[in-house]
Amino acid sequence: MRILIIPLFAALLSACQSAPERPPVQLVDDLDLDRFMGDWYVIANIPTPFEKGNHNALEQYHRVGPREVAVTFSYNEDSFTGERETMNPTGYVSEDHNAVWGMRFVWPLKSDYRVMYVDDDYQTTVIGRQKRDYLWIMARTPSIDSATLESLIRLAEENGYERSQIQMVPQRWPAQREGH
Repeated sequence: MRILIIPLFAALLSACQSAPERPPVQLVDDLDLDRFMGDWYVIANIPTPFEKGNHNALEQYHRVGPREVAVTFSYNEDSFTGERETMNPTGYVSEDHNAVWGMRFVWPLKSDYRVMYVDDDYQTTVIGRQKRDYLWIMARTPSIDSATLESLIRLAEENGYERSQIQMVPQRWPAQREGH
């Protein structure tokens, strides 16, 4: 059912791209796209409508061109045993800054996607939008320690996000997946 509303949601999201004047969100200075590729578990987020209730949310990035990224977003709907859903948007990396992408779910619309933070080892990241309406805290593993999570939430707050809107995304994977 949710898969049917995604094109409509993407159209509405892109139509609302205008944002009130705010200082730009923080961006990673020199994002290494090749190091950024791979699996990212969604640890916490300010969810879009189709992400509410997701479990085991996982983003996978794969470069398919110099400035183009194939994305696979998968999750279990509403529980760990819920139906596994998958979406395949394409990320278009800005020529002006590797940390600014346009994420296309439906042609010709692109949604704002900004890499606000990635740690030196490319193990944790924070993705946001200039409108500060959606946020994703992700890691290479299905869980992170509470001190790291707290520092990433504080970074989001410093960039204008409201802590009360950030929700944990339940993650539970078989041991072989966690070692992936």
